[in-house]
Amino acid sequence: MRPSESVSVERLREQKYAQVLCYPRHDAKELEKRLRELNTLGVKTLEFTGEKKVFNLPVLGKGCVGVVVAAHTETEKVALKIRRTDADRAGMQREADMLRRANSIGVGPPLLSVSDNFLLMQFAEGLLLPKWAETLRGRGAKARIRRVLRDVLEQCRRLDEAGLDHGELSRAPKHVIVSSEDRPVIVDFETASIMRRTSNVTSICQYLFLGSQLAKTLFTRLGEIEKEALIAALRNYKLERKDQNFTKILQACKLIQS
Repeated sequence: MRPSESVSVERLREQKYAQVLCYPRHDAKELEKRLRELNTLGVKTLEFTGEKKVFNLPVLGKGCVGVVVAAHTETEKVALKIRRTDADRAGMQREADMLRRANSIGVGPPLLSVSDNFLLMQFAEGLLLPKWAETLRGRGAKARIRRVLRDVLEQCRRLDEAGLDHGELSRAPKHVIVSSEDRPVIVDFETASIMRRTSNVTSICQYLFLGSQLAKTLFTRLGEIEKEALIAALRNYKLERKDQNFTKILQACKLIQS
């Protein structure tokens, strides 16, 4: 990863930075509006770092709705989601509402502020779940993986119970960040909905245990899971979200003892 570059808000008028702030189509009038919003939000600098690229500048993430960069206020490092100029929505309020709902049950990075074009969140420091799992070695690794994955599933269950469907957890390599304290954070609620039937537990289990590249890594760490038992437990959980059905999912995934 290339070294990070911190740029003050005043310097964001420079072409190479303005292209990120107004990605993918730079517009002078829109740029000035966005600079005013950043000042209102209290953002002092943007930090260009990460494994994704926008016009050859490193960023934390890039999706259909926005670009995510690290930023700094007067008091803390934050994650700043920038609405794309070609996004399929006129503002960031709906995503902010979804994140607030998740925050109310202890899920997701805490929302700090929102404007038309920006979402300001607490910075989730750590590694994406697949990379985190690959780094674990030696004594205690299996217990750490079990603890983190159980936490992820429990967060997904809370989302299910709250009626909030994340929408992207069946393909989640970039949607779970694990901190150095082994605390998992589910991120990116841009496609979340309270109108769909929730399937967070089912989706994350499909990703973690039933066919992804990460599933192969987990197999080497945890041993073979009981796939048929997991599929049956997920089916029963979808029909009736009782404690005992969720417990059977954890057992089938070898996250708790039978």
